[in-house]
Amino acid sequence: MVNRIDVAVIGGGPAGLAAALAASGEDASVLLVERETRLGGILKQCIHDGFGVIRFGEKLTGPEYACLEVRALEETDTHILLQTFVIQVEKFDDFFLLTLVSPDGITQVEAGRLVLATGCRERTAKQVAICGTRPAGVFTAGSAQYYVNIMGQMPTKRCVILGSGDIGLIMARRLTLEGAEVLGVYEAKSEPGGLLRNVVQCLHDFDIPLHLEHIVTRLFGTERLEAVEICRTDKYLSPISGTEKIVECDALILSVGLIPENELAETLGVELSSRTRGPVCDQNNMTMVDGIFSCGNSMHVNDLVDYVSENGEVAGRRAAQCKGAARSFINVSANSDFLYVVPQKIDISNLIGKVTMYFRTSEPRENAVVTVLVDDNEVFRTRYRHLRPPEMERIVVDLGQNLHANSSITLRMETVE
Repeated sequence: MVNRIDVAVIGGGPAGLAAALAASGEDASVLLVERETRLGGILKQCIHDGFGVIRFGEKLTGPEYACLEVRALEETDTHILLQTFVIQVEKFDDFFLLTLVSPDGITQVEAGRLVLATGCRERTAKQVAICGTRPAGVFTAGSAQYYVNIMGQMPTKRCVILGSGDIGLIMARRLTLEGAEVLGVYEAKSEPGGLLRNVVQCLHDFDIPLHLEHIVTRLFGTERLEAVEICRTDKYLSPISGTEKIVECDALILSVGLIPENELAETLGVELSSRTRGPVCDQNNMTMVDGIFSCGNSMHVNDLVDYVSENGEVAGRRAAQCKGAARSFINVSANSDFLYVVPQKIDISNLIGKVTMYFRTSEPRENAVVTVLVDDNEVFRTRYRHLRPPEMERIVVDLGQNLHANSSITLRMETVE
């Protein structure tokens, strides 16, 4: 094991794999740290296809996608540590000191740059304030997926799914295929929370009912879940008194959102965005702390793993190329029509080529035009027939070479006939 490397990548999911590959391709010495026994992250349990259409030009299952990335990484000189946790990171003038713990004990490594590819976690029942007892049978969608696809165990025979995020929709189909009865998917908002293709392929094709503007408010049962109480919601997403209905079931599957994992970033003083809950970054995926990069779902929650890998490549490549030069920022501004825009800042001192931007609309829109203005001059325009908050959009913009410290970059969204 080396004690000094150029780039340390924390997390061996798709973002971390791509970052390590890209950094290795720049002839940097790279360390990849993963807490699980195998690389691949959440992809290992996603046995449905649809991954890799952009990156590999074909539909792959999650394990197939991960296998291609892992095999490519094994052809490099990357140092890989599995079953290893980063318990502390200290920043010094020109390096980071990582304290690692593994079955072999505690060790320390110095890294010139740090790439955070720590992914995200699911919201739990406690975080959506469901009343009642604490019986067995309440699972996050990811946990249920792990039981079925990795452990080969069925967690339910008759279940209710709360939330219409993509993994909840996919598990509605998966559990149905395995013989469980999915009584319905309940969504508090007036629009599904997942991609429309998943609503069609996972619910409509299997006659699984989707109940919008409904929420689970109470659990019943002592040892095992016996029933849930469901209510309609008002425009503020609060339950409407008098609309309560009891549904008997033995499991509640939660698909109520993802939270980027950034506890390690916070200990390093990395500024987090209130909109994405990930680090504030420039176009090179460097955070506001020099030498610390972020990528993938720990930066902002993506819809497609292909974009996670793309994002990881940028972080890994720029981390390997980073020379510690001073940075000069311009803020990227967007009004409330946007749920968020990433990156939040442009470093004009290290601006190379076009900039890839990701955004989500704050509400569903038809016939929307998105423009990017630099110093009130339009440099990019594109039109969308449909925009939905659950569907992230990606644009590639040439910001020009005449940016200066007083320049402004603004994104606008308007509806046209």
